[in-house]
Amino acid sequence: MANNTKIILGIDPGTIIMGYGLIAVTGQKVQIIEMNVLKLNPKKDHYERLQKIHHCMNELIQKHQPHSCAIEAPFFGKNVQSMLKLGRAQGVAIATAMQAGVQVAEYSPKKVKQSITGNGNANKEQVWQMLQRILLFSEQPEYLDATDALAVAVCHHFQENNPLAGIGKAKGWDKFLQQHPERVSKG
Repeated sequence: MANNTKIILGIDPGTIIMGYGLIAVTGQKVQIIEMNVLKLNPKKDHYERLQKIHHCMNELIQKHQPHSCAIEAPFFGKNVQSMLKLGRAQGVAIATAMQAGVQVAEYSPKKVKQSITGNGNANKEQVWQMLQRILLFSEQPEYLDATDALAVAVCHHFQENNPLAGIGKAKGWDKFLQQHPERVSKG
């Protein structure tokens, strides 16, 4: 990969299936490096599955040397135990990336869908179909968790390259004004 290429690792956390997708960004060109899932045995101890997530994250980071990791935030469900387990899986993925010195960003499912399709309520198939258009690929993965992870990576790329991202936050305005002093009226 060229020196000016940024690699983004996207993660769709799960305790049974964890999706991951890696993209390479060179200028305005975005291409897929890898997209797949880690399938975890539901009959195995939860802590064993967390260890496998940690191991998979370490392997992906060592192999691809991503500049950043984008992870989908868990949505709120009715089953508290499932939410707790999902939060642990997400925490392991985040901690592993941070331990390796990789910056982490988190996006809500609605934000990811909005970023990819323009509709925060899009379904998994709509996200996958739009990713095919954006990234120019034709394959259909066995698990849409893989394309969800890819969508998180692409969402992160879009957010990093959006000059208005974060403007609603005070520090976002401050950063924007520092980067664009010509926009400040002295009158």
